[in-house]
Amino acid sequence: MLDVQLLRSDLQAVARRLADRGYAFPVAEFERLEASRKAVQTETQELQARRNQLSKQVGQLKARKEDASHLMAEVNAQADRLKALELELEAVQVKLNEFLLDVPNVPHASVPAGKSADDNLEVRKVGAPRTFDFPVKDHVDVGEGLGQLDFATASKLAGARFSVMKGEVARLHRAITQFMLDLHTREHGYTEVYVPYMVTGECANGVSSLAKFKDDLFKIDGRDLYLIPTAEYPVTNFVREEIVALEKLPLKFVCHTPCFRSEAGSYGKDTRGMIRQHQFDKVELVQIVHPQRSYEVLEELTGHAEAILKKLELPYRTVTLCTGDIGFSATKTYDIEVWLPGQNAYREISSCSNFESFQARRMQARFRNEKNKTELVHTLNGSGLAVGRTLVAILENYQRRDGAVDVPAVLRPYMGGADVIARR
Repeated sequence: MLDVQLLRSDLQAVARRLADRGYAFPVAEFERLEASRKAVQTETQELQARRNQLSKQVGQLKARKEDASHLMAEVNAQADRLKALELELEAVQVKLNEFLLDVPNVPHASVPAGKSADDNLEVRKVGAPRTFDFPVKDHVDVGEGLGQLDFATASKLAGARFSVMKGEVARLHRAITQFMLDLHTREHGYTEVYVPYMVTGECANGVSSLAKFKDDLFKIDGRDLYLIPTAEYPVTNFVREEIVALEKLPLKFVCHTPCFRSEAGSYGKDTRGMIRQHQFDKVELVQIVHPQRSYEVLEELTGHAEAILKKLELPYRTVTLCTGDIGFSATKTYDIEVWLPGQNAYREISSCSNFESFQARRMQARFRNEKNKTELVHTLNGSGLAVGRTLVAILENYQRRDGAVDVPAVLRPYMGGADVIARR
């Protein structure tokens, strides 16, 4: 949620920057709410000043043993009005808070202006795509050719956008997850956590706008619970309504969960295979940090996600999302895109974002700063990585002419030493 003081101090500048991301800030509505707030606060201040003046006069009259009943009646009447004004102010603040909950974050000054993914800015490209001397297959044909990736059975069980993995492909999927968790905990300093796969509406609204994006979530019928679209939802809420000690920052968590997304509005997109599914696994990185370090940490966290691809020797590129492509809560986002030879394209495998204090303000997540005063933390997260898409990248990049798939060297210890996956 935006800091209302930012809007009060430079409303037009904020509105212009939000327009860069395609959001038309309702200036008139905000000004109307602000006018109501100011009117109530102005009357309150005037009445408080008048009540103080009258109370002083009452004291003077009583000291002289003179009748003060007429002034006391006015003081009592003002007390009733002040109580009414207090309720009015509370109602205005609630409306203002509800208004702000639906406003996206302001992009950082370094975020390039643009309307779509076509305007994203490439930061770096690592590794050269492999040259094949045989016709390249996509992961669907590779996995089904192995007899270990089964979309027909998944459709029979749950409909479209699900998959069934079998044998060594299922084992590879598990190996990828374990490898990621081990790297992030042993080399990158994250604490592994296990969390519920459901969160309350309040938690969902803490990291994003539930009102805007509830159609993207799967809701538990009759309960205030939603299946998580990413571990960001439960893990970031660890600090909801908490005051973290300064010496405990940064908090660094890594979490493996299944993720559930309805993919509302994505019909017709990536219907083939495992690229866009209703259920998929992801290893998520979350950091809770001091505000002065959040952009330094964004670079660090992005590097942690990239390290997975480097060790797997998968070609990738990193791009800065433009204003028109950045997520609702983020101020700046790097997308990491892995090369998929079956599509002859780079495809997203991780998004690493800094939210500054946007999520913290929604959750009231604070820390006690160097002056022993409370201050909002900054939150960041990123995929480290999406497990299914990593599996897709391995199946496509490590495929062989005979239909088998080589196992990347770093994963072989997790595969019992196996160096190849062949048809069963």
